[in-house]
Amino acid sequence: MLYFLGTLLVVAGAVYLLRQREMSDTVETSHSALTEDQIKQGWRKLGFFCEVDAEKRVWTLTGSRPGLLYFPDLLLGYVNDPANAADGSKQNYDPYGSLEIMTYPEAGFDGHAIRGSLAALTHLAEMVEQRLAIAEPGEQIKIREDFAEGSPFALVLDVRADGFDPAAADRERLGATAERKAAPKQD
Repeated sequence: MLYFLGTLLVVAGAVYLLRQREMSDTVETSHSALTEDQIKQGWRKLGFFCEVDAEKRVWTLTGSRPGLLYFPDLLLGYVNDPANAADGSKQNYDPYGSLEIMTYPEAGFDGHAIRGSLAALTHLAEMVEQRLAIAEPGEQIKIREDFAEGSPFALVLDVRADGFDPAAADRERLGATAERKAAPKQD
């Protein structure tokens, strides 16, 4: 009986690892198979450009004020989806899937995700909306302590002029340049 259970566990573990590998290969292939136009359209659909800088320990969302207002909508859409109620639930956004929102008991920003309880993510959405309501093009709004005291990373909203194309900020993949104009406002 123990032999049978041991064999079953080994087989189940092997199947699990193979499926995980297949899924990661599919994700890598799908992102690398995107054309430049598909990537641009993905940023435009999202409304803003997103990147995480592990060295500076910051998530930066770059877009016009109307474009950046899609971020709170994205958060609230995540919160209102019953599939995201359990801790550990997560969704990936942007053309590369690097913007990850995660349900987690402790609110924060890290190198992998923007995370928190559903109530904390709702609070973040409200905070972003409030800060963007008075933001001017050229401002960088930094959020950390008001959302998650002691968080290892911060969130910076890089506000650009109306009509800004978020695909223009994708310097790494698309080769465009995006100039930063102002230092971030501290919370």
